Amino acid sequence: MARTNRLETEDLPKSKVSGESIKKISRLFSYFKPHRGKYYLGLFFLFLTGLTALIFPKLIGDMVDTAEEAMLADIDRIAVFLLIVFILQAIFSFFRIYLFVNVTEHVLADLRKDTYNKLIRLPMSYFSQNRVGDMNSRIATDINMLSDTFTTVVAEFLRQSMLIVGGIAFLAYTSVELTLVMLGIVPLVAVFAVVFGRIIRRISKETQDRIADSNTIVEETLSGITNVKSFANEMFESIRYAKSTDAIIEKALQGAKARGFFASFIILALFGSIVGVIWYGARLVNQDEMSFGNLIQFVLYSVFVGASIGGIAEMYAQIQKAIGAAERILEIMDEEPEPYEAVGPASVAAISGSLKFDNVQFRYPSRPDISVLNGVSFDAKQGETIALVGPSGSGKSTIASLVLRFYDPNSGTITIDGINTKDMGLEFLRNQMAIVPQDVILFGGTIRENIEYGKPGASLEEIEAAAKKANAHIFVDSFPEKYETVVGERGIQLSGGQRQRIAIARAVLKDPRILILDEATSSLDSESERLVQEALDKLMVGRTSLVIAHRLSTIRKADRILVLDKGTITENGRHEDLLEKEGGLYKGLLELQMQG
Repeated sequence: MARTNRLETEDLPKSKVSGESIKKISRLFSYFKPHRGKYYLGLFFLFLTGLTALIFPKLIGDMVDTAEEAMLADIDRIAVFLLIVFILQAIFSFFRIYLFVNVTEHVLADLRKDTYNKLIRLPMSYFSQNRVGDMNSRIATDINMLSDTFTTVVAEFLRQSMLIVGGIAFLAYTSVELTLVMLGIVPLVAVFAVVFGRIIRRISKETQDRIADSNTIVEETLSGITNVKSFANEMFESIRYAKSTDAIIEKALQGAKARGFFASFIILALFGSIVGVIWYGARLVNQDEMSFGNLIQFVLYSVFVGASIGGIAEMYAQIQKAIGAAERILEIMDEEPEPYEAVGPASVAAISGSLKFDNVQFRYPSRPDISVLNGVSFDAKQGETIALVGPSGSGKSTIASLVLRFYDPNSGTITIDGINTKDMGLEFLRNQMAIVPQDVILFGGTIRENIEYGKPGASLEEIEAAAKKANAHIFVDSFPEKYETVVGERGIQLSGGQRQRIAIARAVLKDPRILILDEATSSLDSESERLVQEALDKLMVGRTSLVIAHRLSTIRKADRILVLDKGTITENGRHEDLLEKEGGLYKGLLELQMQG
């Protein structure tokens, strides 16, 4: 659990603006297609909002010029127009905001669902090489950043862009000479925007990675809180988390410096130019080359343009951060999912359960230099119970993972009923199997929901029948809320034996053809082990069963026992046969347990 946190900057992915990255991110806009009607309507109201904003300085300038000419009726008329403009702008703003939020929330809900659906369909190799906290951060933090950006920033960015373009057009209409003075600074600002945009985007992505690392520490610590407390490592974890959050601060402050410097430059350059424009315009008014109303109008448009460019700089930085978040999400979307549909010629309605390994060799993708299985071959006939025993790391659990197709072998074949498992769709294949692991993790809902997980939509009668076969009904029925009892996170409200029997009931309800028992009784007390073993004996009847055993006394009745050592089957036979083998590994392991 105390894995080293990635804090070094050079270990973090870098990102830069490029045509390829823009092309990748543009894929997100496909999510807008189902809502494009509302989106275009929102853009229409956005246009109207910008248009009414641009009319305001023109009316103010006209009012000032009219006041100089002492035309009270015209002043009142312009005031009424201004009032109408303000009312219309308020109405247009409401619909603009509502429509953009409506579209964005629907789009991001679809994106969340697609990202989650893609994530849970990725192969086990992906989960073995990526941390849960990082994946959770991508769905939560990164998509929330997109929510903020698409809800307000993009719409405001478009509105400010319209104000800049429209404002410059009105400036040119008012005074070309002054407009040229005003625009002298724009190319310089544009260059700085591109340069700082790249820097801010890179820093933002690195910050998000460090936030994900920090979330991972919290996830690991809270999931393993019993280990933390039993080892009195609260201080160690506090220091580890503090280092992680300090790294976030360090990177976030780098981004703040970049954004702050950029914003300061914008303010200094643009508003400094506005002062220069006012000074130059005042000289033109003094020389009767411009009316005072036109100067006021020009200054207001200059302020609009300057404020919009100043504001758009920060929005541009926010959009860069969102692009970094989008790229992280797209990294998940670009991963290759498991083949849930059949990819070969196999087409069967169900399986009987005969299983065969033929010269299977396997290395975990995360540890390609270590061979875990070396030419393993065995077969299990329909209804047989095959026990797998051997020292830790000998490959027992790996065989179970290969049967479930969490991984595919590097060489050799695994067949069920004579059909290569690679030719079967994963959903079909796994629906024919069930596993009862040593460390049962229940979901945080009710007992009924956890049992029903084996057969979604099962009736309460079916669930109770499964619980009775699993020796679970008696203790469930003793709870005040019975099957509606909430088990707590990871089933913490139940004892180990109770969790095991819930897992067995789940397997009973699924009614699998192949059953995998992964040391299902190794961590239980004697009474719990007896009840669980009784339930397992009933569950195994008529099913092909692979039993990974730690306590060898539980597999005496197995049809065959396979003894593994260093990824190879060294012994194969019934309990009585293996005991007669002098110097055999199985006999030695059994004697050690009897001595213990």
